[in-house]
Amino acid sequence: MKKSRGRTGRKRRRKHLKSSMDGVNCSHKLEYIKLKKWLKERGFEDNYLRPAEFLETGRGLMATKALQAGGLIISLPEKCLLTTGTVLSSCLGGHIVKWKPPVSPLLALCTFLIVEKHAGEKSPWKPYLDVLPKTYTCAACLEPDVINLLPKPLKKKAQEQKMMIQELFRSSKAFFSSLQPLFAENTGIIFNYSALEWAWCTINTRTIYMKHAHRECFSLEPDVYALAPYLDLLNHSPNVQVKAAFNEQTRSYEIWTNSQCKKYQEVFICYGPHDNQRLLLEYGFVAMDNPHSSVYVSPDTLLKYFSPLDKQRKAKVSILKDHDFLENLTFGWDGPSWRLLTALKVLSLGAEEFACWRRTLLGDVISARNEQQALGTAAKICHFLIEETQHVLLQISQLKRDKENLKTHLALVEMLRSEDLKILQKSAEILCNLNLAT
Repeated sequence: MKKSRGRTGRKRRRKHLKSSMDGVNCSHKLEYIKLKKWLKERGFEDNYLRPAEFLETGRGLMATKALQAGGLIISLPEKCLLTTGTVLSSCLGGHIVKWKPPVSPLLALCTFLIVEKHAGEKSPWKPYLDVLPKTYTCAACLEPDVINLLPKPLKKKAQEQKMMIQELFRSSKAFFSSLQPLFAENTGIIFNYSALEWAWCTINTRTIYMKHAHRECFSLEPDVYALAPYLDLLNHSPNVQVKAAFNEQTRSYEIWTNSQCKKYQEVFICYGPHDNQRLLLEYGFVAMDNPHSSVYVSPDTLLKYFSPLDKQRKAKVSILKDHDFLENLTFGWDGPSWRLLTALKVLSLGAEEFACWRRTLLGDVISARNEQQALGTAAKICHFLIEETQHVLLQISQLKRDKENLKTHLALVEMLRSEDLKILQKSAEILCNLNLAT
């Protein structure tokens, strides 16, 4: 005889649906128990947030009660923060003060992280270090094969980021050697390139902005970093708004939310109105349906659609360059940007219209022909980028089959390119309607 499912079956099903939306609580894991104990000793009390694993975002923090808009999400006492002050009061302090030319605040923090990680069990920061990622996926950490699959502007920035870390490593070798008295092993082994890359990524992806007064022992670069244990488990969403700052009265770093959050759901903060290229470059992830995302058009792609026989072409390019209209030309969810269309209108000016270029830059309509040509060229560029993106997505799916070790990195670029494709298809649709209208 079949059992009647009745209400219990429905209840179970509802519970199952609910849990697929929510995270899996991880606060019972040893590393989080140790971290919470360590934070408590430093004055941090938290009753509403639990570490959890989420399907879409991975590790994050879950609300154990509904949070209202305007509420305080987290308040982390100054004692829990890792700043250049922490570094100076450690065994590194004396060495940093004596070293000339002065090291940057960033290098001081990198050095501290490497030293504490190397100290292992002996480090007072071990409970925090144990929950930090072992590897990162910022653009600089991607394999060259994967960097080649990035959109042109991002590829260039990723290569620049890589070179910057390499230069920091090269220029810091003498300083690292000066720390030899602190270690039994050779400093060359402790301060190797991958250790510095890991420390640099930790700071670049996880620090909160906190201005510190300039100290003579540091170079003139701004000292604006603080690592915030536990708080840095909060993931980014472009759809929430928060206020975050150090509260001088409570001597704590506080985050207040302008959004609601249901019980057992992930609590998000916003790292800023960044597009996906910036998120991948700086933080190593991509946000789905990111309203701030756009697809960049490189100057080479733009100029491909204009005849080299145009006698005024050189002058037009010069005008665009001088007025900063060759960079940051984009397609977004709402179609081609005003900047992109303006650049196209300048390049589309007829010989008899060329004298009107100033009016074009200000947004005036010069002629129906000029408007139409600009829109038509925008549509061609958009279709070219759609084909290019589809081609790269095909390459990625082939590489995923052949190169098991690159799967994580490839999946990230695939996500970025898939989002780009959605934006370009939306732009193509908008342009099609605009072209029909004109």
